[in-house]
Amino acid sequence: MDGNLSTSIGEVYIDYNVIAKFAGSAAVECFGIVGMSAVSMKDGLAKLLRRESLSHGVDVKVNNNKITIDMHVIVSYGISIEAVCTNLCENVKYRVEELSGLAVEKINVYVEGVRVID
Repeated sequence: MDGNLSTSIGEVYIDYNVIAKFAGSAAVECFGIVGMSAVSMKDGLAKLLRRESLSHGVDVKVNNNKITIDMHVIVSYGISIEAVCTNLCENVKYRVEELSGLAVEKINVYVEGVRVID
């Protein structure tokens, strides 16, 4: 079941893919995030996804109208991973809650790689 909101004039249903794509776009705007990552189960390697594939590095679950987001990211070399992840969580939580009207219960960040940026 997708996220839903009850309003005075009816119900609003939000597809998981909408939340995932929005969370992915909010993530790549954060300082220190190179991009979203997809992990190949065949060889266990992480690859950087194109901007069109932002939702593929994001998994969204909604339970009792509370959102849990798993994000697989690649971060910039030389920047504190803790600081990047804290900024990422705060930014994505704020933006997703503003968009959906649902509470974000938890954001799990999986750093799949580090890249040097020119």
